[in-house]
Amino acid sequence: MPDSYHLPALVLTVLLLPAFFQLYLRFRDTRTLLWFLGFFFAAIRMLQYYNLGWWNYTDTVAHPWIASIGQASILISSGLFLASLAPLGFRIGRFRILYAVPFIIPLIVYAFLIYGVYDGKTPNGYPFLIFPALGGLSLFAGCAWAISYRGIPRGIALALCIILGAAGLWICVRVGGDWPLVYVECAIHGVTALLVFYVFRRISPGTVLAGLGFLAWSLNIGETLPFIHHGEPTLWAVRAIVMSKVVAAIGMILLALEDQLAINQTGQVRERHAREELEAYTRLNLARRRVDDFDRQATLICQSIVSNSRFKQAALVLLQSSGHYHLAGADGFDDATLNALEALVTRIPVAGFLDVGSVPAAAEHSPALSLDLNPFLVPGDDLARLKLTTVQAIPMRGRASTEGAIFLTGIDDLAGPVSAVDLLPLEVLASRLQSVRSQTMMLEKLVEAEKFVGLGQLAGNVTRQLNNPLTVILGYASLLDETEDLSPQAHKAIEAILNEARHMRLTLESLARISRPQGDQIAAISVTELLNDLEQLHRSEFVQRSIDFRVHIAPALPRVLGNAQQVRQAVLYCLQYAMDAVEKLDTTTEKTVRLEAVAENNQVQILVAHSGARFLVPARAFDPFIPEPAGDDSTTLGLSMCASILRENNGKASAMNFEPRGAGILLELQAA
Repeated sequence: MPDSYHLPALVLTVLLLPAFFQLYLRFRDTRTLLWFLGFFFAAIRMLQYYNLGWWNYTDTVAHPWIASIGQASILISSGLFLASLAPLGFRIGRFRILYAVPFIIPLIVYAFLIYGVYDGKTPNGYPFLIFPALGGLSLFAGCAWAISYRGIPRGIALALCIILGAAGLWICVRVGGDWPLVYVECAIHGVTALLVFYVFRRISPGTVLAGLGFLAWSLNIGETLPFIHHGEPTLWAVRAIVMSKVVAAIGMILLALEDQLAINQTGQVRERHAREELEAYTRLNLARRRVDDFDRQATLICQSIVSNSRFKQAALVLLQSSGHYHLAGADGFDDATLNALEALVTRIPVAGFLDVGSVPAAAEHSPALSLDLNPFLVPGDDLARLKLTTVQAIPMRGRASTEGAIFLTGIDDLAGPVSAVDLLPLEVLASRLQSVRSQTMMLEKLVEAEKFVGLGQLAGNVTRQLNNPLTVILGYASLLDETEDLSPQAHKAIEAILNEARHMRLTLESLARISRPQGDQIAAISVTELLNDLEQLHRSEFVQRSIDFRVHIAPALPRVLGNAQQVRQAVLYCLQYAMDAVEKLDTTTEKTVRLEAVAENNQVQILVAHSGARFLVPARAFDPFIPEPAGDDSTTLGLSMCASILRENNGKASAMNFEPRGAGILLELQAA
């Protein structure tokens, strides 16, 4: 006899299907799609199973294949609900298959055989063994599913699966017919009710309604047990089971809306935190007059990142004038990690580092990258032992290469995975750092250029003011030196005056040439030939001074645009400074001067390095008014002239210190 609850339950369930489909289109969530499909197949079962009077296909004998479709539909429906809360699978080649598929397929075959072939009755003899075998296959897939589930301890999930599966096989043997399928359906709905609370881990209207709905859906499980009378369930039990579909559907819709509301609230919190983080970074005063001063505030920048972002550890890597990366500052690391990271940074090549497409993104729609440090590790590296092999890297890209990066690690996992919103303030900070540092470099070059312009004017004035008195001093000193009736002590004093006066004239002439180097024609010159000539002409001087002179010139160096005489003079100034630096070393220390030339990024780089004293301030090594411990006034002035010559030839000169001792001068010239 038709029940008055059947039709309303069916209509409500069908009307809720568009709501599930709209939620899927809105959120593109796989779980919502599985819920939509689950209730779709449940509605098919309701059409077959409910007696609506004018619509009645409940007679399994009269309509065996329709009954098969109905039973298969409810099994698929229950499997989809379970898969939505435990979406685990395995791979076959390129395809990922949910465990729900091998779990449900044997049960579907069972349904079509029991209804379509055997009219709802278990056959005798050997054909009977087919049904326990199908149940065993489904139980095996269910056990594999339970073992793979990470949410619940494996022992509990596997034990629950074995107990429920064994009970199903027992019902198959003792009762037979379609009762095992009814039992499996109810057992799946009961497990789904438990998973609703376990997966969502909250007590809310959505979890309560969905859990109660699936629990009521499984009430018919008692009728499947052999020791319970197989009579008709009470009217209220039937109605509870009928309306359970609607309650579960409403609960799941509320769950989807609650999840989306939570996502929106989390997004608002992250956006507010991002604004506060941006404001904190804006308060950083990054402007400096010199690049070295800018780089010294790297630790302060990292401390601000750790204080305001979700990351507990931060490091700032910057490209130095020597062409290598350097760990400028860090915060949140212990000493062992910091030392290992500092050593690793020096091994990172500049070419191709953090180029677009070379490293996977750290988050969707974010330029931040997930950098694997393993390619830069060495055997026995402390970073591998400390398990720091991956960092989030925010590049500071310049025109020609990556000029630096912010390394981030130690994420706070309580707030969920890193998103583009979390990384946005740091990306803005990295862009600002790159921009300010580039402006500082340009300002420093401008100040340096202006300084040398003023130095040229000063050199001309000094030369004019001192040249005439110096000429008089030299003239009278020479006349006195020619006097015959002077004592030896007087001749010695006059000779000292002449030597110092001549040295002063040479100094004035060198100072005057700073602002006006030789004006020969610019041409494409061979650096290889120029350096080889210098080696042949001056190696004997190094030998006389007991200095190890090492020359390494890369093969096939391109020609450079410049004045050959001026470039040769610039290299000689650097070699003279290097010789003076190593001559001041004691006899127990190795005295070495290296002359090297390589091609790099459409440039030819000439390095003059020595094992002597380091520069006090490498950035001011070419300032003639700053004394250096490695050279005297004349050689320091030679470095100033070297820098002036390089500028006149569209090049650049820079100084650097080496560890643990030694220094070098890098001359960069544009390739022709």
